[in-house]
Amino acid sequence: MARKQKHRQPIIDASVTLFRRQGYASTGLNEIVDASGAPKGSLYYYFPEGKISLAVAAVTEAGERVVETLDQLCQECQSTADLLKAHARLLAGWMKKSGFRAGCPITTVLLELAPQERLVAQAGRAAYGARISALRGKLEADGFTPTRAKRLAQLCTSALQGALIQARVERSGVPILTTADELAEMLELMLPMEGGG
Repeated sequence: MARKQKHRQPIIDASVTLFRRQGYASTGLNEIVDASGAPKGSLYYYFPEGKISLAVAAVTEAGERVVETLDQLCQECQSTADLLKAHARLLAGWMKKSGFRAGCPITTVLLELAPQERLVAQAGRAAYGARISALRGKLEADGFTPTRAKRLAQLCTSALQGALIQARVERSGVPILTTADELAEMLELMLPMEGGG
């Protein structure tokens, strides 16, 4: 168990970072080992299926990190509109800090692997499902019906994911901030109609 605590998580963390920056195909196992500081044997010990199992672990880890952030913002923000704007500021800051080299590790891996790798696709569905669930809960607390909240949570997630890609291309956080502002305004305008209907 001590070995797991010492080496497994650093390998996953290195995978998340490298996949985020350069994608799955462009990341070699030796790079992951070097970045993690773990012995090469640890990689094969914890991930005997190789790089694909690292992709699953990285997508799962990245998904858990996003949900932790959203859960914290749910506590701090009064509404989903406020949450989206706060999350966008965090995302834009992280992107700028990386020189707009780092994208969403979930997206980068899924774009390359989801069609042909069932376990990676399952991890991606779980990661996005947890994110949508967190937003849905906040939207329901705002007063949206469960059905509407689920659809809006999916829309918000998809829009912000697209904005992350656009931010990398434009080397600017503006697409992320603008998308969140527009989503927030849309939600604020919809809420009175939702409550009245």
